[in-house]
Amino acid sequence: MADTNQSVVAVKPTLAKGTPSASFRLRNGSLNAVRLRRVFDLFDRNGDGEITVDELAQALDALGLDADRASLAATVGAYVPEGAAGLRFGDFDALHRALGDAFFGALADQDDAADGGKGADDEEEMREAFKVFDVDGDGFISAAELQEVLKKLGVPEASSMANVKEMICNVDRDRDGRVDFSEFKGMMQGITVWGA
Repeated sequence: MADTNQSVVAVKPTLAKGTPSASFRLRNGSLNAVRLRRVFDLFDRNGDGEITVDELAQALDALGLDADRASLAATVGAYVPEGAAGLRFGDFDALHRALGDAFFGALADQDDAADGGKGADDEEEMREAFKVFDVDGDGFISAAELQEVLKKLGVPEASSMANVKEMICNVDRDRDGRVDFSEFKGMMQGITVWGA
């Protein structure tokens, strides 16, 4: 297993253009674990339990992040255990934490600096996540928008509009055929990780 106590190189990794969103680092540990596991499973295209540099680059490219492969290989390579083809979930989690610390500082430092502003931070993170799916910026997530984003992520269920509409119906409390921020927030807050 890779040494997860290693330090991150002083130069911040250049994986994409621009500044990373604050929603990269989530403060809710259980929710973060669920989301990170989903991301891992989406990036692990062949389902072998490891994410190779190529799989990670393809996923980032599909999301329009145009990762520099040399930087990606250098950054990820430090977390791939000797003899492994790619990152296992624990390695991916360690990389995620290290990148979060490199970009945003240690999470404990942020929480101390926030001085009780956790609710506002959580709300902002939810809004950032909502914006990813609200492609046209009208304040609602339609079935077409959800399908577009899920296809970019390689989610198999996205190939069927009926499946996507069912996903919408599962959280659409006012039955208008789309998800507003309040419904999205309720759905995200309802995610529970057993044993976390």
